[in-house]
Amino acid sequence: MSKKSIRLLLAGLLVMVAGYVLLAGGGVKDPEVFNYAMFDFRRLVAAPVVIVAGIVVIVVAIIRKPKEEE
Repeated sequence: MSKKSIRLLLAGLLVMVAGYVLLAGGGVKDPEVFNYAMFDFRRLVAAPVVIVAGIVVIVVAIIRKPKEEE
């Protein structure tokens, strides 16, 4: 793998981690209380889109063919 592919791979991993950070939270200490915060836009839409974007970047980094220097 070329250096650019490795950088893309690491960037994709960082994007995925950011998506999982967006997904975290929303829990409650009391199990008898329902928290509607776990169904907000950030957890239902933004986080999955960011995670899928990270996966796409990783796939591109793996499949990408490096330029051959002649």
